[in-house]
Amino acid sequence: MAKTRSKYVCSHCGKQSSAFLGRCPNCGQFNTFQEVTEEVKKPAVQERRLMNVPRSVPQRLAEVSQDTGERYTVPMGEMNRVLGGGLVPGSITLIGGEPGIGKSTLLLQSSSMLANSIGTVLYVSGEESASQIKLRADRLSLTSHDLYLLTETKLEDIFEQVTRLNPTVLVIDSIQTTYTETIEGSPGLVSQVRECASRLQGLAKSSAVSVFLVGHVTKEGTIAGPRVLEHIVDTVLYLEGDPFQAFRLLRSVKNRFGATSEVGVFEMQGAGMVEVPNPSEAFLAERVVNAPGSAIAVTMEGTRPLLVEIQALTSPTPYGNPRRTPNGVDMNRLLLLSAVLTKRFGLRLAEQDIFVNVVGGMKISEPASDLAMAAAMASSYYDTPIPADMVLIGEVGLSGEVRAISQLGARLNEAAKIGFKRAIIPKLRRPIDGLPKDMEIIHVRNVGDALKLIVPK
Repeated sequence: MAKTRSKYVCSHCGKQSSAFLGRCPNCGQFNTFQEVTEEVKKPAVQERRLMNVPRSVPQRLAEVSQDTGERYTVPMGEMNRVLGGGLVPGSITLIGGEPGIGKSTLLLQSSSMLANSIGTVLYVSGEESASQIKLRADRLSLTSHDLYLLTETKLEDIFEQVTRLNPTVLVIDSIQTTYTETIEGSPGLVSQVRECASRLQGLAKSSAVSVFLVGHVTKEGTIAGPRVLEHIVDTVLYLEGDPFQAFRLLRSVKNRFGATSEVGVFEMQGAGMVEVPNPSEAFLAERVVNAPGSAIAVTMEGTRPLLVEIQALTSPTPYGNPRRTPNGVDMNRLLLLSAVLTKRFGLRLAEQDIFVNVVGGMKISEPASDLAMAAAMASSYYDTPIPADMVLIGEVGLSGEVRAISQLGARLNEAAKIGFKRAIIPKLRRPIDGLPKDMEIIHVRNVGDALKLIVPK
């Protein structure tokens, strides 16, 4: 009989311990340790037998042949962009997101398109029956002769069907419902998730099958299970969006085959996920021109410049502690900018409630939007609108200076393409080639210089 051993694993970060701990010393979370009982066996050979995988031997780097072929072009341009230009044979991709955000819909659409363009696709679901998936496919008007559905959660049975069909793409929806008999415990436990992901990685690397994994997320918004799950896979994508907004953002946070922080924009409609080819125009479609407290920022998401509207509202507070409420921006950046405007430029924001919102459900993290956020707060404070044809780009320092940012040419060209005529940017040390010639570019050294141009009071 195989020997068994018991240990405790943190469900948040994967930290292992021989005894139960109330607080994880690695990630600081409370009550996250789960007892895991594992059988001590030799490395599983069942997978090799099912997949007929030969043992690996050392090779000289110069002698290694790239026999995986070129990337598969996904017939969905936004997903193609996020994946780094296409789907790499033998890659394993993890997609996470909140319940109901559209992960299964997006993958079912992509699976149908891939089955029509590159070959057999096996869609494995552990959460829905085949008839339920068929209802969704009919609603989305999806038809494909080479798309196969399998409702199974046992990994060994899934491998048998993979051996029989030899698909080009395998979709597992979801990894938390999949289990293997080599590990004791119910599906979703740390040990099951880690073991199933490891064996699926071995399948992808040895047979050149491209694997998609759907991962549940915790209440903090991170993918459930140990962090090792994100280290195992090649690409990690998050599907984001406000449940009350139609836009969905597919964001790459890890990609071994392309740029990270790349974003694909979709709109949830009755026909499923519809690509948004020009997100900047979509985000600015409902913009109210000449409204106080509204500023346009140009942010870089991977290699794509996006124009977003930042709205700010300052209002006198009747309470002793004014509120700071951000939506789509970092709370610390909001506190920093309000302190700079108060200390350096005389705005009495200590007596004001401040609300900042990024329109369209976008989340901005890069400092290049600092100047636009500060201008929006000043515009609301003085009740003076910012010119409608102006964009603001720059990072704000603690002394109120406006610092240079990267890829300025791409940002300004995108703004000019949308129709903006003026731009406030940091003072450049050296000229940059490729700037739009039909745009008035204004250089400023600090926030005060910018405020004199947009809210002259």
